[in-house]
Amino acid sequence: MATPSRRYVIIGNGIAGTTCAQTLRKDDPSCDIWLITNEPYPLYNRVSLKRMLDGVMPEQKVMMRDHAWHEQQRITLLTETYATHVDTGQRVVYLSRGGPLAYDGLLLATGGWPNPLEAEGTSGARHIHSFVTLDDTRAIVERVAESKAAVVTGGSYMAYDLTEGLTKRGLHVTWLMRGPFWLRRVLDEEGGRLVEEIASRHGVEVVHGEQIASVITEHGVPRRVVGTTGREYPADMIGVGIGLQLNHAFLSDTPIERASGIRTDEHLRTNVPDVYAAGDVAEFFDPLTRRYRTIGTWDNALAQGQIAARNMAGGDETFLDVPTRSSPIFDTNIVVVGLAEGDNPALTSIARTLRNEQGGTDYRKFFFHENRLVGSVFIGSPKGRRKLVEMIRSGYTCETAADRERLFEVR
Repeated sequence: MATPSRRYVIIGNGIAGTTCAQTLRKDDPSCDIWLITNEPYPLYNRVSLKRMLDGVMPEQKVMMRDHAWHEQQRITLLTETYATHVDTGQRVVYLSRGGPLAYDGLLLATGGWPNPLEAEGTSGARHIHSFVTLDDTRAIVERVAESKAAVVTGGSYMAYDLTEGLTKRGLHVTWLMRGPFWLRRVLDEEGGRLVEEIASRHGVEVVHGEQIASVITEHGVPRRVVGTTGREYPADMIGVGIGLQLNHAFLSDTPIERASGIRTDEHLRTNVPDVYAAGDVAEFFDPLTRRYRTIGTWDNALAQGQIAARNMAGGDETFLDVPTRSSPIFDTNIVVVGLAEGDNPALTSIARTLRNEQGGTDYRKFFFHENRLVGSVFIGSPKGRRKLVEMIRSGYTCETAADRERLFEVR
């Protein structure tokens, strides 16, 4: 008697979910794979949306998969569909349309939603944009053609991406931040000041200690915003980069453990049998730091999608990685490696600005748990990044202050 094929249901078709589906198909040609997404599109490169916003990459280059690919791989792709409920006892996923779907293995790769701007005058207002999806990017680019000035609010990567993209497209951008500097949970005042100098050099007006209190519109179209200090700023459009809410509320009546994200062990297994999580929404146990973490990077999501697939099919692989996030900031770059949390009381750090070979300014910051090197930040030249990754992975320790100082010489 033939063994029945296994059915895998994957909620979320980003790089984690689609990689999981592709890996399952490669490893198990007979399995049944269902891939669920709330968007109308197959996989596209979210990292490349920044280049599309900057105007240097056409939309067709952003797309990574099409419907024909899913048909060839025998992966059933359901677009514009939400998971509304999961019955882990019966192993069934209920959907906003179609279904329900029984599963032998379930992957939760649902990512997150941008936090909305909550201010007076936003109800019914148009042209208030987050920057997460392809549709977000399309809407921003369309509105830019009718705009001269924009306000961006937030101290996140998303806020910087919006600020840079809108500036490159010729708008006057005012960047409002509640905190004293950008990425304040990673950088310090010196690093934050360097980033501000870079933005200001490209024409951005950076305002600290300020948030949007109200939006002044005409017929639903923004004209200016009023800050919490009472100052007004011109705005034909508004960019919002104030963080993400991880998408797992639909699991609220299940026994699946959740904290900021969906809790998993180092194998990406949740506390419920045959249910896994990967990508931004996975709050996984990190063997390197011995703590639970969420990491919102493309490479992390891709690697987790592969490992989740192998473990769903019966493997026992450990996700063990030093995550790296690289992001352009106008004419330079920022690279964040490993555990780089300036607000973590269990960590200590040292930082310094240095002259680079071109006569410009680089910034380096290193993070330690006790004496062990666990993270670093580079602004400017990325030289030494790969060596630092290996040092973190190998458990490199700095016993003395001189050992820590020598890290600034790593190239």
